[in-house]
Amino acid sequence: MEHKNPSRGDYRSVNMNFKYDIIVVGAGHAGNEAACAAANLGSKTLLITMDMNKMGQMSCNPAVGGIAKGQIVREIDALGGQMGIITDQSAIQFRMLNRSKGPAMWSPRSQSDRHLFIQTWIKTLTNTQNLHLWQDTVNEITFDKNGISGVKTALGIYFRAKVVILTNGTFLNGLMHIGKNQFKGGRISEPASFGITEQLKSLGFKTDRMKTGTPMRIDGRSIDFSKMSEQIGENDFHKFSFLKNVKRELKQMSCWITYTNEQTHEALRKGLPESPLYNGQIQSIGPRYCPSIETKIVTFADKKAHQLFLEPEGVDSQEYYVNGFSSSLPYQTQIDAIQTVPGLENAALFRPGYAIEYDFFDPTQLSHTLETKQIKNLFFAGQINGTTGYEEAGGQGLIAGINAHIKCHDGNPFTLGRDEAYIGVLIDDLVTKGVDEPYRMFTSRAEYRILLRQDDADMRLTEKAYNIGLAKENRFKELQAKKEEQNKLINFLKNHSVKPSQINAFLVSQNSAELKHGCKLSDLILRPQFGLNELAAAVPQLQEKITTIKSGKEEIIESVEIILKYAGYIEREKLIAEKLQRLEYIPLKGRIDYNSIHTLSTEARQKLTKINPETIGQASRIPGISPNDINILLVLLGR
Repeated sequence: MEHKNPSRGDYRSVNMNFKYDIIVVGAGHAGNEAACAAANLGSKTLLITMDMNKMGQMSCNPAVGGIAKGQIVREIDALGGQMGIITDQSAIQFRMLNRSKGPAMWSPRSQSDRHLFIQTWIKTLTNTQNLHLWQDTVNEITFDKNGISGVKTALGIYFRAKVVILTNGTFLNGLMHIGKNQFKGGRISEPASFGITEQLKSLGFKTDRMKTGTPMRIDGRSIDFSKMSEQIGENDFHKFSFLKNVKRELKQMSCWITYTNEQTHEALRKGLPESPLYNGQIQSIGPRYCPSIETKIVTFADKKAHQLFLEPEGVDSQEYYVNGFSSSLPYQTQIDAIQTVPGLENAALFRPGYAIEYDFFDPTQLSHTLETKQIKNLFFAGQINGTTGYEEAGGQGLIAGINAHIKCHDGNPFTLGRDEAYIGVLIDDLVTKGVDEPYRMFTSRAEYRILLRQDDADMRLTEKAYNIGLAKENRFKELQAKKEEQNKLINFLKNHSVKPSQINAFLVSQNSAELKHGCKLSDLILRPQFGLNELAAAVPQLQEKITTIKSGKEEIIESVEIILKYAGYIEREKLIAEKLQRLEYIPLKGRIDYNSIHTLSTEARQKLTKINPETIGQASRIPGISPNDINILLVLLGR
């Protein structure tokens, strides 16, 4: 049917013939990125969700980014994804974490207005060309003689497609817990999804259960902030999106810090017999790095206090998220405990915290494109792969969406290496090592983290995205202009000399050693006591050069400073990456019958057979595969 949009005066084809190139199941952070990527690349895409009013829901805290996660969001943006843009447009506080450490560790994090975040996602999805939406529940994947043929829904509707992407989050057989109370659901007040796990298990997929949780939400009118420490945001140039026209424009709000105490812990201990985590009610795997408050008081029994962050849910909301107080204890225990915390003595709850158990699939059953090995044209992304976090989900969704489109149009797979992106590290870890707990990204997981900084994600990835058609012309032109400005400034610093008489007074003021001979400005900037802005105040020619930068001045200054100060480290890491990268070009899949090679260890034979790595490089990262095993494989391949 043809629909005229009177506000735009144009016509759009929205012919609903129930036949698509790609179907994405689930409109969380993975599903939204997958759907937008596939549609923006030109595939006719259908996104199916249980509730179109909750697309992009922030199921846990109202924040995006953090340690290593912020790098993923900047990578999503650099590749032409949506999460960075939507986060900036809904940001109510922004901070750069780990500033006291080197730039490889700097990680952006933003509080979002939860309601506006969802509304901005809805606006984005409903205005994306080639993207169609349907509100329903998928309970079956369909097949014909050629393989995947589409999905069937709870309403009994059959949608046809060449490719299906599952991004079901915590909804597959979801079961929530508050004390001894159990109720089915994928999120509070939302139903669970049934049928898909059972179908895929019958087709030979390996599945298991995971557990996650969320804290109570508190009415801000009941909080005494005078007893807490205020944590304000940063109002500098930093944001997530590299696009110049994307701004942080909302009123910026504070977070608040308080602490539990012995009274709190005693109140929590009284409820432990009714804790689903300790009475046998919950058997599944929980997150080690984001434990519940009851786990904290048991695991760290000698600790007298635990830090809590109160995070605002929005500019016009009184709802506060209590970060650090995730719990599945009975609601009365949660109330009794939280009211012993300074500033929360009169806390009124909007709802208690809860735990949720859900199905996930062993991610070693996937290739690096996130297509399943057992069934062609079926992709998994997000928590269905055993990950946790909006950012990890969004990164997977983007790669799945890109590769789903490529499968529809017979192109070459799009993957990222461990030396190219945190998203590459994430996916390689999943498909090579699998998971034994909810996977969360950390900077320590990346061998080449000085190459994977948050400041240069566009330099690493935007041209790749532009070449496949996802990053658009305007983004690519901005990148080219930025590169040009960077190079001009670097060349100036490398070629402009200063004499001791011109600079020594400044150096003394910065507690830096005086010069005995003249030197280039690029040599001076290697000193740790000052940066480019301080140096420019002492060197008029540099100040003049900086004023000629047309746009993004602060971003360019920061990136140039990092490039020069850490040039030695960056170059060394590049050389190491290039050396190890050679193993990634030695194909392995299908070339060796591992079970027949008795010089390999039994563990190596079993794991190589199970994972069936694509290359020698991937094989070398499988836990339990020794350097000797790799040498044997190289000999067998004639290398």
